[in-house]
Amino acid sequence: MARVASNPFGLHRFRPSFQSPRFIQNQTPFHYQNNNKTRRFRSISIACQTNPDPTEPSSTEKPVVEPDTSNEASSSTVESGSPVFPNKVINKQIAVVSTLAALGLFLSARLDFGVSLKDLSVAALPYEQALSNGKPTVVEFYADWCEVCRELAPDVYKVEKQYKDRVNFVMLNVDNTKWEQEIDEFGVEGIPHFAFLDKQGNEEGNVVGKLPRQYLLENVDALARGEASIPHARVVGQFSSAEARKVHQIVDPRSHG
Repeated sequence: MARVASNPFGLHRFRPSFQSPRFIQNQTPFHYQNNNKTRRFRSISIACQTNPDPTEPSSTEKPVVEPDTSNEASSSTVESGSPVFPNKVINKQIAVVSTLAALGLFLSARLDFGVSLKDLSVAALPYEQALSNGKPTVVEFYADWCEVCRELAPDVYKVEKQYKDRVNFVMLNVDNTKWEQEIDEFGVEGIPHFAFLDKQGNEEGNVVGKLPRQYLLENVDALARGEASIPHARVVGQFSSAEARKVHQIVDPRSHG
C-alpha cells in the first residue's frame, strides 16, 4: 500500500544563495484517486533561481517611468494664483507707452493752458482802431500781477480765436497811466474787467472777475449777432483789486497795453 504524503504539494528544496533570488512559478496538473473519484489538482512548484549575469535584463521586469511634473507644477502655480512677473521686454514697452502718454498730456495741456497775458496783449487790437472799425468790441482791463487774469487767459484766447473776425478784442493794462481816463470811465475797481461795447462804442454791460467761460462766450456771441443786449450784463466773480495796481511810466506811448 502506497504511503500518501501529508502535503499534496511538492516543494522542491533549494539551495541558499547570496544572490537575489528570482521566483518562477510552474503549474503542472496531477491526479489522485479517492473513493473511485478522480480529482485534479494543480501542483505549484516554487524554485529559487539565481541570475548568473546581473546585467541580463529580466523578462518580467518593467521599466519605471517617472511622471513629468513640470506641467503639473506650472498648472498648480497658475491655479494657486501666484503672480507672474513680466519680462524685461514687457517692462520696456510699458515704460515707452507711459512716457508717450505723459508727453501727450503735457503737450495738450501746454496748448490749452500755455497762453499768457503777454500773448493776448500782442494779438489784441489797439483801442483807438477798435472804436473806429464799425465792429463790436470787448475791452479787458488786466495787470501782469493779477492771478485771476492769468487763469482766465486760456479761456479768453479760445473765445477770441472763435470770434476774432466779427468782434474786436482789446487789452488795457491798468498799470499803464495812459489808461487812467478809461479806468475811471468804465468804473474799473476789480480785474479782470470785461466791458462789452456795441458797434457805436456804447457799453452794454460788463463782467468782473473769475467766472465760467460760458458767460464770456454768450456775451461775445450776442455782440457778434448784433443783439440789443447781452445775457450777462452785470456779473461779478472772484477778482483782484485794481487799487493794488503798480503804476509805472509809459515806455512806449503808442503801446495799447
